[in-house]
Amino acid sequence: MAMEMEAPSQVVVEEWNGTASSKLSKTATITAVSSTQFTISRHGSRFNHVSNRFIQAFVPEGFPSSVTPDYVPFQVWDLLQGLSTYVRMMLSTQALLSAIGVGEKTATVIGATFQWFLRDLSGMLGGILFTFYQGSNLDSNAKMWRLVADLMNDLGMLMDLVSPLFPSAFVFIVCIGSLSRSFTGVASGATRAALTQHFALQNNAADISAKEGSQETVATMIGMALGMLLAHITMGHSVAIWFSFLSLTVFHMYANYKAVRCLSLTTLNCERGSILLLHYMETGQILSPKQVSITEHILPLWITSWKSTKTTYLYRRVYLGARISSFNGLELQEIIQAAGSHYKNAKYLLHEKKGFIRVIMHKDSTAGDVLQAYIHALVMADLLDMKSSVHLESQSWMDRHYKVFSLKLQSSGWKSERLLTPSIIWRANWRHDTLNRKVD
Repeated sequence: MAMEMEAPSQVVVEEWNGTASSKLSKTATITAVSSTQFTISRHGSRFNHVSNRFIQAFVPEGFPSSVTPDYVPFQVWDLLQGLSTYVRMMLSTQALLSAIGVGEKTATVIGATFQWFLRDLSGMLGGILFTFYQGSNLDSNAKMWRLVADLMNDLGMLMDLVSPLFPSAFVFIVCIGSLSRSFTGVASGATRAALTQHFALQNNAADISAKEGSQETVATMIGMALGMLLAHITMGHSVAIWFSFLSLTVFHMYANYKAVRCLSLTTLNCERGSILLLHYMETGQILSPKQVSITEHILPLWITSWKSTKTTYLYRRVYLGARISSFNGLELQEIIQAAGSHYKNAKYLLHEKKGFIRVIMHKDSTAGDVLQAYIHALVMADLLDMKSSVHLESQSWMDRHYKVFSLKLQSSGWKSERLLTPSIIWRANWRHDTLNRKVD
């Protein structure tokens, strides 16, 4: 009986190129004609391959699925404001060098060096002081500090441009400008790190940061070229210089505002937590990060205090991390009673006085306890107009709604693991003895 021979199968190997599974393109097909012969068919053009590789130098790997939806609009506005900054920098630097005496026979090297040293020294000291006083607050208000940083940079360049007009106060003016830019360096760098973490959907913060550096380099080169051209055209024409500088500054402020407004952060800070809680108490629904981003403030509260909303008013009545020794004897008695009754199983204590809620955190409290304490304080602040006990009413609301509220936050895309707040440096410890209850 003759055996039937199986025909050899044809093996086909395809080559694909791309950084994301949804963005792959076939570049070649390899077909085995025999065990020793192959045919190769190439797809696409060499130009497309080179252009794709060029684009990959400026966008994160796996783009756009590897970043959040607000990445592109933010980067567009951020690059535009960066471009205007580098154009203006050429104008301000030209004025600064002129004031120091570059190009004048009467100017001395040691004099110019000493002035530049004082300028840099004031900036360094200013950066250290700003970090000391505001470093822990940058994460919790990244959008506001991002905007403030660029406004301070505008002030610094304005000081450089003004300095030649007041020769007797030159050193003082340039030191003020350097101080402003030092605030910019600290705040901009810290908030950029927070925003990079926000954009990273695939633990690719390093890649996003590197590509942002490439984008910034291109913007710098274009801005410097345009700035040199503008400085050459306006040289000797004070009106043209000031008009150009002020026009670019207005555009810079507008672009920064639009960039920050594009952001839909998913982390919880005091204001976003207040917005979410009030809406939930009224409707039982959780707002999305995009909806909250439209409502929250991005300017310092002292600028927008004239149009304060209930949300703003509410969260400013809560003080996290109160110092136990700052309370008087009567207040301490109330706190001790509350520790043994309303907050017996909690890692925090709440105390109300004149419409303000002070939160005392336990020394063993976790990030989750801080968030729960803050939400509880907001509920209490919202119920202050009620004649009944706010402690009982707020605790009742927490018992019935807090777990559901927390779960809905997570399902709506919010990161509810912790509340972004300035550092809580004061805590307390209390324990419940058999015969006595006391607060340490």
